[in-house]
Amino acid sequence: QVQLVESGGGLVQPGGSLRLSCAASGFTVDAYTIAWFRQAPGKEREGVSCISRRDGSTYYADSVKGRFTISRDNTSNTVYLQMNSLKPEDTAVYYCAAHRWEITTLAKRAYDYWGQGTQVTVSS
Repeated sequence: QVQLVESGGGLVQPGGSLRLSCAASGFTVDAYTIAWFRQAPGKEREGVSCISRRDGSTYYADSVKGRFTISRDNTSNTVYLQMNSLKPEDTAVYYCAAHRWEITTLAKRAYDYWGQGTQVTVSS
C-alpha cells in the first residue's frame, strides 16, 4: 500500500528556513516521480517542485527557484524540501505526491498518491 507522510512544517519568521520531509512506504522513492505541492487558504493547489524517478533531475516553480531544494534519500526512503529565504507568501499547507511514470510535471492531475499535508506559516 502506497503511503506518504509529510512532516517538518511549523511557524518561521520571514527569511528563515525549514526542511520538510516526505516519508514513503509501499514503494521506493527512486522508482516514482515525487513532487511537492502547496495550497494557501482560498487558492488552488500549486506545484512547487518535483524530482524525476528516471535520473533524479529536479524542477521548480518560478516562485521558489533559487530558494527551495528538493532531494531524496534512498536509504531512508524519504524526499525532502529544503526551504530557505522564506516569505509570507510561502504560507500554505504543503503536500507531497507521487506517480510512477517518468513524466516530470507539476500538474496535480498527473499524481496518483498524496500525503495528508503539513502546515507552513511564515510570519513575524
